[in-house]
Amino acid sequence: MNIAFEKPSLWQRVKPVLAGFDWPLLLIVLSLCTIGLGAMYSAGYDHGTRFIDQSRNMALAAIVLFTVAQIPPQRLMALAVPLYAMGIVLLLAVAAFGITKKGATRWLNVGMVIQPSEMLKIAMPLMLAWWFQRREGQLRGLDFVVAGMLLALPVGLVMKQPDLGTSLLILSGGLYVIFFAGLSWKLIVPVLMIGAAGITAVVVSEERICQPGLDWVVLHEYQKHRVCTLLDPTQDPLGKGFHIIQGMVAIGSGGISGKGFMKGTQTHLEFIPERTTDFVFAAYAEEFGLVGCLVLLFLFLCLIYRGLMISAQAPTLFSRLLGGSISLSFFTYVFVNMGMVSGILPVVGVPLPFISYGGTAMVTLGLGLGILMSIAKSRGLMQR
Repeated sequence: MNIAFEKPSLWQRVKPVLAGFDWPLLLIVLSLCTIGLGAMYSAGYDHGTRFIDQSRNMALAAIVLFTVAQIPPQRLMALAVPLYAMGIVLLLAVAAFGITKKGATRWLNVGMVIQPSEMLKIAMPLMLAWWFQRREGQLRGLDFVVAGMLLALPVGLVMKQPDLGTSLLILSGGLYVIFFAGLSWKLIVPVLMIGAAGITAVVVSEERICQPGLDWVVLHEYQKHRVCTLLDPTQDPLGKGFHIIQGMVAIGSGGISGKGFMKGTQTHLEFIPERTTDFVFAAYAEEFGLVGCLVLLFLFLCLIYRGLMISAQAPTLFSRLLGGSISLSFFTYVFVNMGMVSGILPVVGVPLPFISYGGTAMVTLGLGLGILMSIAKSRGLMQR
């Protein structure tokens, strides 16, 4: 007796993989990627193969997103300690025999050159979410101290490289987990007040503390220059202040509606430094103006809001903490990048998500989005 089995169609094979995906989140990300590719085509059309390479980076990030989305949060939790431990070991290896470029030791040759600090952008929230999941129902003040120590170790190692931008992203990702875990406002408000007082003191005493030869002790010389240049970029308009001045000029010249696609003079006459990476927002603002910037900000706000909604409905504490941290990490990326380009923050080398050129950054973003998708899928399974 012959039995004929009908082969499943392509859609029947793909449907289980896509089941449970958060489509509003995907739509927001696709919109941002479309804007990013358009901005990259304009800013980088005379800059080698940046547009093609960024398209490849986005395709790789999409593969990472769909792959990670298939991993349940429980398995992600099992990876937290190994990933964190591996990241710390690699950072120690970088400190011992890493590769130095332009005065910074951030890379390691393990058959191929890698930057281990990028791993901690995801491993750090994973580790702290795992820690607070273990302490659920019996949380004490000492548990927050342990979490702070777990966070301080990689942040300190990355700052020593030195890499202020990446250390800031790792620090913020960990702090978001600690905040969502229930850190008291009685501890948060004094720190914020001290920070505000410190910033005010730096601004008021700018002339005295930015004198040549004065050592800030806690910061490297180049980091001191970045802060002093931020306070008064006109002191060195053709040197360290050039980036900030040209970024502000480009943003201001865009006006309400911008100069138009491919018509940015500051961009295409090469006045904007790093116009496809750190300062791509200045190139975008020049061509699309205030209207384009508001559209971009709206999409980023939608991305953050959607991520927080997914996290709030997650079935476990681990998923809620991890998803909330990843969602607010997008805020850190956007705030720091736009802030440094517009002259309200020091230049620290933080990319603008989905807009700035970069392979490693795109893969990291894809990994973070994949985790959010995994949490969304687990939420859907629990509701069935």
